Amino acid sequence: MNEQHPWITWEESGAPQRARWRSESQAAPTTLLPVDDTFTANAAFKAVSEGTGLLWRGDFQNGRQLLQALARRVDRPARVHTPRAGAPTRALADAATLAREAFLRHRESQARRAALLGRVLVQFDAGHAIALRRAPDVRTAVTEAWGAPDGSSSVASLRELQGLIGAHEWRKKGVEVPALRARIHPWFGVFSPLRGEYLDLIAQAPLPPGAQALAFDVGTGTGVIAALLARRGVQQVVATDLAPRAIACATENLARLGCARQVRVVAADMFPEGRAALVVCNPPWVPAPANAAIERAVYDPDSAMLRAFLAGLAAHLEPGGEGWLVMSDLAEHLGLRTRDEMLGWIAAAGLRVAARHDTRPTHPKAGDPTDPLFAARSREVTSLWRLVAQ
Repeated sequence: MNEQHPWITWEESGAPQRARWRSESQAAPTTLLPVDDTFTANAAFKAVSEGTGLLWRGDFQNGRQLLQALARRVDRPARVHTPRAGAPTRALADAATLAREAFLRHRESQARRAALLGRVLVQFDAGHAIALRRAPDVRTAVTEAWGAPDGSSSVASLRELQGLIGAHEWRKKGVEVPALRARIHPWFGVFSPLRGEYLDLIAQAPLPPGAQALAFDVGTGTGVIAALLARRGVQQVVATDLAPRAIACATENLARLGCARQVRVVAADMFPEGRAALVVCNPPWVPAPANAAIERAVYDPDSAMLRAFLAGLAAHLEPGGEGWLVMSDLAEHLGLRTRDEMLGWIAAAGLRVAARHDTRPTHPKAGDPTDPLFAARSREVTSLWRLVAQ
């Protein structure tokens, strides 16, 4: 475990110090500066902009306020350059190109914001506690994400700690899933099923013949799709994932929902062994690099998982079986992938589209004109593609 978490070193009170660097999203800063309540937000903004990590030694709540002050500075609108009169401009730009450029600017801005705010750091003792004034007891939340203490002090970003605390609350309270009429409890690092429209599609699509006996859920995550199939009467579901957290999370959720006898969760890269009458996959929808580990459930560079699912599907379908591909077309509206590309991958895999069921997303961003990607989100459609072997 420790090999995954390198040492970060600094000098403090005239003595060398070191601790394990804990982050799943960013590299350790090359320079680390201990600071306290006397350090101003302007000085902090200058330091983090230069790549310095700020190891907070002051009051914990004041550290949170410093992070908020930094966020306000990071989020200030950039000065827009207005071309002078008569300056050459691009006369014609197709909508897909403009959408792609807007998306890339948005992702660049998000990455910069995460990097700068991620340089406000806190130290944890060997038992995962924080020795700062007014610091909360974070040991349970940290242990859920990192595992049991290993005897080493650790350093992590305050922003990432806030994510651990938030994940702990999600895990404790759960997320209501109307299609299940139950709650799913996501773990830290496992994508939460907050968008219900794709689950409604899975709940309503007609099961192909033989699916009641066996189905595969490829990339199960929290186990929500496997649970939904079990609730629909599928007698045996084999759910796969590669991430140890996802496997443990799905196993716990399925036991909590009373589906453990029907669903077997296995570690596998994509498909389990054998064939099934129904194979379901909800891959990441956006073919772009992830800025953080949790984003891997949304971002799929070069559509790698989508293409791997399509390429291997026919070999894992029983005769007359169906593969259910659950996808948003957001990538198409962002100019990141065309419909023709996806249809070409389907045909090249020896598959054809038997039917498609569409729905509109209902999440808040789809109706928020202030969202940077509103033009694309407002046209988004989520589909369940029913694929069969040719």
